[in-house]
Amino acid sequence: MKKKQIAILGSTGSIGTQALEVIEEHSDLYEVYCLTANNKVELLAEQAYKFKPAAIVIANEQRYDELKKLMSDLPDVKVYAGKQALDEIVEADPIDMVLTAMVGFAGLSPTIHAIKARKAIALANKETLVVAGELILQLAQQYHTPILPVDSEHSAIFQSLVGEDDNPIEKILLTASGGPFRNFTMDQLETVTNADALRHPTWDMGAKITIDSASMMNKGFEVIEAKWLFGVDAHQIQVLVHPQSIVHSAVQFHDGAVKAQLGVPDMRLPIQYAFSFPQRLPLSGDRLDFFAQKLEFFEPDLKKFRCLALAFEAIDKGGNMPCIVNAANEIVNRGFLEDRCGFLEMSDIIAETMQRATFSKNPDYDVYIQTDAEARRIASELMK
Repeated sequence: MKKKQIAILGSTGSIGTQALEVIEEHSDLYEVYCLTANNKVELLAEQAYKFKPAAIVIANEQRYDELKKLMSDLPDVKVYAGKQALDEIVEADPIDMVLTAMVGFAGLSPTIHAIKARKAIALANKETLVVAGELILQLAQQYHTPILPVDSEHSAIFQSLVGEDDNPIEKILLTASGGPFRNFTMDQLETVTNADALRHPTWDMGAKITIDSASMMNKGFEVIEAKWLFGVDAHQIQVLVHPQSIVHSAVQFHDGAVKAQLGVPDMRLPIQYAFSFPQRLPLSGDRLDFFAQKLEFFEPDLKKFRCLALAFEAIDKGGNMPCIVNAANEIVNRGFLEDRCGFLEMSDIIAETMQRATFSKNPDYDVYIQTDAEARRIASELMK
C-alpha cells in the first residue's frame, strides 16, 4: 500500500514534533514529504536526518546558509528558504496532506496554496480561520479540499459529529482549561509575569499558544474557528471552563442529547485522527482513568479574561474585525513575552486597536493583508 505523503508546516513546534511521533509510530502508513520551520535550523536539520524528507524549508531566509551547511551530508534532501518557498512546496505533486502547524498569520498564505493544489488540510493553525474563515471555506468548497481539525477541541467536536449526517446542532460546548490564572483576582493579574503564564496546568504547548491560553484569547479564537468549521452562529457556542482537560469538547443536538469526546491530554490523538480519518489507529500512551479525578465545569469570567469577550465582539462585528484582533494579539503576545507590556495591558491594547483600525465589512485577501499590517502597526505604537 502506498504511504500517505505528509507535509508538515512548522515541524519544530509542539504540534509538528508530536506529528512526527505519530508518523514514526505508523511508519508503514505515513511518510514525511517535507518539513518547514521558521528559525530552528538545528532541530529542522536533525529532523531531516531522521525522516529524510524530499525537501525542507526555513522561512527565515537569513538562516538558509546555516541550514544548507548542516545538511551537507544529506545532499538528496532539497533545501529552500523564504515565504515563497513555503507557498510553492505545499503544491508538490506527491503530497497527500498538509499539516498546517505554523503559528499565527504566517500560516494563511501556504494554507491557501495547499487548498488550491487540492491537498487535504490537517488544520492546526487556528489563525487561518480566525483571520479569513469565509475565504478559506469558499476556497475549500471550490477546490473540493477537505479540512480536518487538529485542535483538540475541534477534533472532539468533529469526532462527536461523525455519523450524525445532517442532524442539526443545537449547541457546541467548547471546553477550556482556564489556564494558570483561572482562580486569580484582578489584583493578582496585575502583577503576573510571562514565566507565570507559561506554566500551563495541563497542556505542554509552544510559548505563543500558552500565553494565549492564559489570557483565554486562544479560546476566543477557537470560538471563531468553530463557527466556520461547523457552520454555527456564535450564540450556539458555549465556553465551559474545565480544568481537568478530559472532556475535550461536546455537541448538543436538538433532541437534547450531548455527545462528547474524552481522553487524557495528548495532542497526538487529534493529530493521528486527522491523518487516519475515518479509521482509528492504535496509539501508545496513557489511558483515561475515570476514577482518578472528578470532572468540573465553570462559566468563564469575561471581566477577568477580557480577551475572550473581545473575540466574541469581533465575531459579532464580522468582516475584517477578527483579522484586526488576531494581528493586535500577535503583537501584544510577543510584547508580554518580552516584558514590554503587562498581562492586563494586552486586552487594553487589542480593544484600542479594534477601535482605530480600518473596518471592512466584505474583505478579500488583499484587504486581509492590509488589515494585518495596519493593526500590527497600531498595536505596536500603543505598546510603546
